[in-house]
Amino acid sequence: MKSKILFLCVLCLCVVYAQADVYNVKDFGATGNGKTIDSPAINRAIQEAAAQGGGTVYLPAGTYACYSIRLASHIHLYLEQGSCIKAAFPSRSEGYDEAEPNEHNRYQDFGHSHWKNSLIWGIGLEDITISGPGLIDGEGLTREGSMRPGVGNKAISLKLCKNVTLKDLSMRMCGHFALLATGVDNLTIQNLKVDTNRDGFDIDCCKNVRISQCTVNTPWDDAIVLKASYALGYFKDTENVAISDCFVSGYDRGSVLDATWQRDEPQAPDHGFVTGRIKLGTESSGGFKNIAITNCIFERCRGLALETVDGGHLEDVVVSNITMRDIVNAPIFLRLGARMRSPEGTSVGSMKRIRISHVNVYNADSRYSSIISGIPGALIEDVSLNDVHIYYQGGYTEADGKRLPPEEEKTYPEPWMFGTIPAKGFFIRHARGVTLDNVHFHYAQPDGRPLFVTDDAQPVYRNITVDGEAYSGE
Repeated sequence: MKSKILFLCVLCLCVVYAQADVYNVKDFGATGNGKTIDSPAINRAIQEAAAQGGGTVYLPAGTYACYSIRLASHIHLYLEQGSCIKAAFPSRSEGYDEAEPNEHNRYQDFGHSHWKNSLIWGIGLEDITISGPGLIDGEGLTREGSMRPGVGNKAISLKLCKNVTLKDLSMRMCGHFALLATGVDNLTIQNLKVDTNRDGFDIDCCKNVRISQCTVNTPWDDAIVLKASYALGYFKDTENVAISDCFVSGYDRGSVLDATWQRDEPQAPDHGFVTGRIKLGTESSGGFKNIAITNCIFERCRGLALETVDGGHLEDVVVSNITMRDIVNAPIFLRLGARMRSPEGTSVGSMKRIRISHVNVYNADSRYSSIISGIPGALIEDVSLNDVHIYYQGGYTEADGKRLPPEEEKTYPEPWMFGTIPAKGFFIRHARGVTLDNVHFHYAQPDGRPLFVTDDAQPVYRNITVDGEAYSGE
């Protein structure tokens, strides 16, 4: 009997101890009524938890209208089922934290150069988790860059942090970025559902990143995009990144979270068709190294894009087990360019050791075919494509095959920079060591262009078919 009582006492003490590091935001004055600005109460809970060495800041069911929430080290921000952090619209007297000055902001877009003007932000922190089945709603955020006091343009923004986990959340209409992570090491993003009006995840100058089991719908910008900007004031690669088991798309905003899958919006703000892809670049002052992308699905969006145009070295990238459907531009786009939005004296970068295999593409727009293009004096090197099937729409003419695309060395990299591509399969220019093995092309309509057009390149072709017939050269 005594041993049983002792066991119960110990159990009770364990429960009390386990609950002692949970900080319910309602105990700090949060209302969760969707009208009162609750960010001051949430920040008080975070500050108290941090003062005690860390803990879980708990948001029970309710809608918490907020301006900037300031994270701290050793904090787990947990959103319960039915809870929502809702970005409030700024008023004349209240709003988000101001964007901090950054003398290096001329080298990358405004949104990449500032962090504090966000719904949730942290700088120089460690051991952070944001998780739970709740929702982050960025209704009050702008999708544009802005220095106006009180305006917020990102949902979650992290700079120079380490040991960060984001898990199980839903996010909608998150402004310029659902997540901007700059200089973050040891970052895990798992099982997030994001349906937003610009970028999904921007992973910039980060090391050791795992992104898995995420759904990211971004018709107006990129879904999962790796960057290597100069926003930190020094060159830093994005490296050791694995993206797996993710779905990216360009359905109408909000229609993936509500599962209506609407297709009424044809255009992104850049006047290209819907975006929603996985991309490396465009900001590429630093490089990209040791990147693996596998078991991912692209639907109603642009194709895979690997780009370095600001001096960075893009090396050792493996892409495998990818399926794409309803692709609105080049299914595969590799671009080494010389935009050179980097400090003066930066040399043109490089792209080498790229492996793309086990890819199936259905219903791809044929205007841009697929593109591997360096520039004069800077060649893309050592690229292999294996076990690839591409089902193009076709429909272009023999006259289209006589075009000579401009070089556009300094132009922002998108397939349309070259105009209609003269090849119906691949356009390969300024490249060395390119091999296509077991690559199969299919066309819904006849296409009069040659299958391959090359310039300053001598690719190796093995086991190529066109509509089931062996390719013998043209």
